[in-house]
Formats: sequence, C-alpha cells, structure tokens
Amino acid sequence: MTFPMIHSISRTRALSAFFAVLAGVSLALSPMTAFAADGSPLITKLSAHDAATTLDRLAGILEKKGITIFARVDHAKGAKSVELDLPPTELLVFGNPKLGTPLMQANRGIGIDLPMKALAWTDVDGKTYLSYTDPAKLSARWGIGDRAAVFKKMTGALDKMTTAATSE
Repeated sequence: MTFPMIHSISRTRALSAFFAVLAGVSLALSPMTAFAADGSPLITKLSAHDAATTLDRLAGILEKKGITIFARVDHAKGAKSVELDLPPTELLVFGNPKLGTPLMQANRGIGIDLPMKALAWTDVDGKTYLSYTDPAKLSARWGIGDRAAVFKKMTGALDKMTTAATSE
C-alpha cells in the first residue's frame, strides 16, 4: 500500500532542501550576483582588507568627498552582546542630502533606501566583501524617472569610492 500524500510531502521537502542548498552555493560562488530578499540587486566587491578596515577606508573616502556619515553599526558586536556568534559584519550609513533630498521630493518612499548603506562582511572562508544597493536600480524601484542625472552620479561615485576602499 502506498500513501501518495506522504510521498508527496517527502518529495516537496527534498526539492525544497535541494533548491535551498543550490541557492546558497550560487551565492557563495558568485557574490557579485547577490540579491536582497526583495530582489533588489546588490553590488558586492571582494575586499583586500578585513571588514573594519574596509569600512574605515570607505568612511575616510566619503568624508573627504563631503559625504555625511550618519552611523556605523557593528552587527558582530551586537550578536556577541546576546552571546551569539557572527563573523565580522559592519554597516556604514552615509549620504549627501544635496543628492538625496531631490529624490525624496520625487517619491518619499525612497527614504527607506536613503541614506545609502554599505555592508562589509566576512564569509566562512575568511574573505571580506563590501555590498551596497545599486543606486541605478532605485529609479525603477521607486518610479523616479525624471532624476536620471542624480542616479547616474550616485552610481558612478559609489563605484569609484567602493573600489578604492576595497583595493590594495
């Protein structure tokens, strides 16, 4: 006697586990293609430095450009405070109100993505990466079609600054 319902559940669980592992392997092998839970593309760059140094370098570059640093969050330290382990993971929150305000005037919702954020994190193999939301994708996400020059400027500037922060 067979129980189709039980067989179906087992097959579903096996397929779910297979796809979860496949997704994890894909992200581990190609960090440049990481996506946030909402499908927003993240730009991720391999860093030649540890997480703290990567963010120190980025913060220095941003400050030299007159960009405001609003906050720095050490997620690993937070995890440790509740007796949990997390590899080095630090977030930098930064922005330029001169660029961001016109975007929020066009659609206040973009304020959930602004100011910009950069996450420096170390994987299980000890490699450090720097990730941030691709500013070019925010235009479509928030339906802001009349500020292309602002998005282009943000995208180019962030690319240069994050490359400098992650390089030797």
